[in-house]
Amino acid sequence: MKSFDKSRQLFAEARQIFPGGVNSPVRAFKAVGGEPLFIERGEEAYLYDVDGNRYLDFVGSWGPMILGHAHPAVVASIVEAAKEGTSFGAPSRRETELGKAIRAAMPHLEMMRFVSSGTEAVMSALRLARAYTGREKIIKFEGGYHGHSDGLLSKSGSGLATLGIPESPGVPAAFAAETLTAAYNDLDSVEALFDRYPGQVAAVILEPVAANMGVVTPEPGFLEGLRELTRERGALLIFDEVITGFRVKRGGAVEKFGIVPDLTTMGKIIGGGLPVGAYGGRKEIMQLIAPSGPVYQAGTLSGNPLAMAAGLATLNELEKPGIYAALEDNAAALAYGISAAARKSGLSLQVNRIGSLMTVFFTSQEVTDYACAKTSDTEAFRIFHRTLLENGIYWPPSQFEAAFVSTALSHADVETTITAIEKAFAAVKEGRP
Repeated sequence: MKSFDKSRQLFAEARQIFPGGVNSPVRAFKAVGGEPLFIERGEEAYLYDVDGNRYLDFVGSWGPMILGHAHPAVVASIVEAAKEGTSFGAPSRRETELGKAIRAAMPHLEMMRFVSSGTEAVMSALRLARAYTGREKIIKFEGGYHGHSDGLLSKSGSGLATLGIPESPGVPAAFAAETLTAAYNDLDSVEALFDRYPGQVAAVILEPVAANMGVVTPEPGFLEGLRELTRERGALLIFDEVITGFRVKRGGAVEKFGIVPDLTTMGKIIGGGLPVGAYGGRKEIMQLIAPSGPVYQAGTLSGNPLAMAAGLATLNELEKPGIYAALEDNAAALAYGISAAARKSGLSLQVNRIGSLMTVFFTSQEVTDYACAKTSDTEAFRIFHRTLLENGIYWPPSQFEAAFVSTALSHADVETTITAIEKAFAAVKEGRP
């Protein structure tokens, strides 16, 4: 049995300073029992906690550590940038260099603006969509999480689903009323909202691959239908690629599915794991942003030189031949091994995967939307998670989050993980943690 004494001590201290002892809710491990681990360091595919325990990491700082932890090229770029200064509040060459690298991978981003988080990127993109269309209502999807800004916490997945919070107090009813909610993979539900609120919908926003209700892929025709419907009704289509960007393909969901949105939001992966976000899209829309246009949005730390350097180093590494093929091979092998272990144990579950993202759902029902995801047995997941932790696997501490595969993961690591998962499934069958 592993010792977690130092983590417990640090958590007790943290609870005297931070609400719930953490600075982001899903870190608290409330959905899986026990208390959170305090991480000392990361190296390649591994995390090390303050008690000296080592774990294969499938959280990856919730996605951006696609190269693994402390990648030499990324670390070197941060050190070099830090020696020149950590923040200027003025333009620097690295902003343009990273912008060019992003646009090279995603040519549909004719113009973009750097911000400091995915939440800020989405908030800004929606303001821009409302200004461009002259409309106020937004359509999102049940289980879709787009950050914690007031208008987007209606029927959100991710942390709210993890904690069992249906809505967040503190959101004015007037704000919530401007957000309409449809069912993911259900075009009829979207069209019904357009019919109910004719000429009032500014944009439809979605994760092109849902990853905050767990990983749920779009069914054939769904994204195509949204593109056609938004064009017909005079609304913008916004892809939230905070998680899928540079994960499902180098060119994100646009490269994967061939559907081009009007605006795209991105997050921490373009900063190599440092705090960063961006939104961009068609030039005619983006030119409404100040100072070229009247839509105001600003940020003192936007384009922070350390984040720009880390992001550019990460994207340069992702250009190397064979990177995405290796990611696909390892993720596919892991998903296959999980499914085989489940069959062997007699458990009914679903393994949803696309690219280097996956979720294990403890349900016999195919998971195609939030309602299906909510049929998962969260007690089984709690046992699964706790057993993996004891066996050196750091899996996301929520049924409704994605697991992430990094390029640092080896074939041997995949086999080690599958062995641990077999033990976890045995524990689930026995009903013991």
